[in-house]
Amino acid sequence: MPIVINDETYYRTTEVCRMIGISRNTLFRWLKEGIVSDVEYRDWRGWRLFTAAQVETIRAKTNHITAIRRTG
Repeated sequence: MPIVINDETYYRTTEVCRMIGISRNTLFRWLKEGIVSDVEYRDWRGWRLFTAAQVETIRAKTNHITAIRRTG
């Protein structure tokens, strides 16, 4: 369930993964590798909170296709 703080909606990790269709391991790997920038906000438990804009950035990463060149 999204959280609203100061008129801004935030989503928890599980919600983001469900919305985008990726695993938590994938999201955490992308955060660790810097593919997706880490979040600015955390709840009282230390859990990450993502804004709608961050969710869209992550969604764009999942839709990004890299061409593989064949040599030979």
